[in-house]
Amino acid sequence: MDEHNSIPLAERLRPKTLDDYIGQEQIVGKDGPIRLSIRAGSLPSIIFWGPPGVGKTTLAQILASELKRPIFILSAISSGVKDVREVIERASRKDLLSTQKPLLFIDEIHRFSKSQQDSLLGAVEKGVVTLLGATTENPSFEVIPALLSRCQVYVLESFGVKELEALLQRALKEDEWLKGLKIKLKEKKALFQLSGGDGRKMLNTLELVAQSAAADKMEITDEFVTRVIKQKMVRYDKTGEQHYDIISAFIKSIRGSDPNASLYWLARMIEGGEDPMFIARRLLILSSEDIGLANPTALVMANTCYQSVHAIGYPECRIILSQTTVYLATSPKSNSTYKAIDEAIAKVRETGDLSVPLHIRNAPTKLMQELGYGKDYKYAHSHEGNFVDQEFLPDELSKVKFYEPADNQREKGVRDFLKAKWKNRYGY
Repeated sequence: MDEHNSIPLAERLRPKTLDDYIGQEQIVGKDGPIRLSIRAGSLPSIIFWGPPGVGKTTLAQILASELKRPIFILSAISSGVKDVREVIERASRKDLLSTQKPLLFIDEIHRFSKSQQDSLLGAVEKGVVTLLGATTENPSFEVIPALLSRCQVYVLESFGVKELEALLQRALKEDEWLKGLKIKLKEKKALFQLSGGDGRKMLNTLELVAQSAAADKMEITDEFVTRVIKQKMVRYDKTGEQHYDIISAFIKSIRGSDPNASLYWLARMIEGGEDPMFIARRLLILSSEDIGLANPTALVMANTCYQSVHAIGYPECRIILSQTTVYLATSPKSNSTYKAIDEAIAKVRETGDLSVPLHIRNAPTKLMQELGYGKDYKYAHSHEGNFVDQEFLPDELSKVKFYEPADNQREKGVRDFLKAKWKNRYGY
């Protein structure tokens, strides 16, 4: 590709006016709310909610251009409270010098923590800025109520075949680099399918495929598109195969007690823009599944990490994720309780609804007492060592063992405890 065309195709084709904007007729059409706002010369604070690649950022930039208003742009992935305050301060100074209220566009606003969103409230309330937020998540859950109540929410929809076709034809007719290749587009179905309704993804795919087709002097067919993508599309995709491969590598590195590999895969996810709450949730699961009773504090650490990440968000939460990752990777490992519950569930599915032994049934009524519910139950605290040997399983499962302590320092103590209490009942 020529040096002057190093800008991605999707960026080269980004529309500059509403008339060039493709899709979202429900809000940008002739009588849509965006058109009406532009005609009126006023704009409310807005949250654009929709999947990736449907024009949320583009629409914000067009609004600034159409209304001739300055725009400040922040990404919630890389911005903190300090960045928000600096931009608001700059917007305040600009507001004093201009009658045009600045726009503040925040991409992926759902990634802002509560404190970061709180830092926006004052500026929005006082009219220092008009907020334009973009989110792929339901704003009802991800945007604080005080901020959400001051914004209009517009839903942007995934591109259908009509919009993707229009975008494709624009690329082929208007992009100088593509026209210069003189490639023949024989089939389009694979391009549309691989896009998943994401216009930016389709253009990125087209650019990649066009390079290969030009080099190999081939026509673009569905088979060729599929083959090229399998060979060359290796970027981190939060919703695609790489998403699952990298989180798998991350979990297996921690399970394998390798903090260095764990940190590498964590860094890959952070740089790829992975949702930090997704990472924190997986650490929470791992702390019980792979560490469990070998170090019960791991679950406490992971839960604290989850809550902290939710409160703080990127970029600072990377430090908390790193600390928890290293702690879990360097903890002793055990999956004994994970195996135990799966074996118990398998036994329940195999044996069905077995009766609860009479002596441990609840007996809230006189009839139940007369029927023997709770009779002969031995209250553990009334016996030496707060323990008495009695049957708690259904008769059909007497002496069946589900939990087998693992070979680690803490569970060796658990095994000794169970052996002392239960003698030979469970074979500890």
